[in-house]
Amino acid sequence: MAEVIGEFSEGMSGVDDGLTLTFSASSIPLKHRWRNNGLSADFLADYVTTFFPKDEDDPASLSRQQEIRGAVAYIANELLENAMKYSEEAIASPTTIKLVLAADAVLFSESNCTGAGRGATFLGFVRELAASDPSEMYLRQLERSAESGGSGLGLLTMVNDYGARLAWQFQDLHDGTMRITTQVRLDI
Repeated sequence: MAEVIGEFSEGMSGVDDGLTLTFSASSIPLKHRWRNNGLSADFLADYVTTFFPKDEDDPASLSRQQEIRGAVAYIANELLENAMKYSEEAIASPTTIKLVLAADAVLFSESNCTGAGRGATFLGFVRELAASDPSEMYLRQLERSAESGGSGLGLLTMVNDYGARLAWQFQDLHDGTMRITTQVRLDI
């Protein structure tokens, strides 16, 4: 059984260019993979900026290139951090992040497996996000994080600060695990 929230696309066809990174669950312990998230996100952001060359004579093109780079780095890092946060080392399934360049957008698709309990927790958060005004939920999450230390602000920042559109697919794999795929569309 799968539950879809948002405008989830089964395939990202008709794309111009893309890049997929796969992180093996067994190669490096989870706590050590956290350090690589920023490096991987920066790599994806640098990759994207090669398709938006700057015009040395136009300060606006440099500014736009840096704006896109910053947004891609932030979104990729948050997706990878969520994947690590909701993954379990006992589940030997890779985490993948795919970045696709379309004519008018950068598309992200991140997929990982987790235990049913952690998956249900994240699904509850996603349902709340889908049913809420993102600005109001951001304020509620700030209050919650001050009280309990939890966050959830990264996805809300994607929506509020970058205008990203989010979608998810939660698949019950019938072995006590769940595959979560998060998709983000960043219009450019």
